[in-house]
Amino acid sequence: MPLCDLTSLASALPRAWQSTVLGRVGPARVKLLRMDEMAYGEETHDDNEALLVISGRMMLEAAGHPVTVEAGHLYLIEAGVAHTVLAGSHGSLVIIDVAPEPLTASLS
Repeated sequence: MPLCDLTSLASALPRAWQSTVLGRVGPARVKLLRMDEMAYGEETHDDNEALLVISGRMMLEAAGHPVTVEAGHLYLIEAGVAHTVLAGSHGSLVIIDVAPEPLTASLS
């Protein structure tokens, strides 16, 4: 993958809160999204997730505790931990997660 200007790429994304996959490192996906001040509802994941704020600020509630992630900071969310992005979060966010393995049918 060539050199990427993450802030410019995030600004050009057509919709906030819809990530785009930039590439893969082993089983991990590197995704980029744009935050737009709106809240994003609670979710949990089966795998750990790394959230790296490139610009702006992300405000979370994770496992019932408030967390503010500033530009240049990384926050790790363990698998199974419920988290919600709070209103006012803005800027560019890189998410690193492990894509679920596709189910394969067993032939007998």
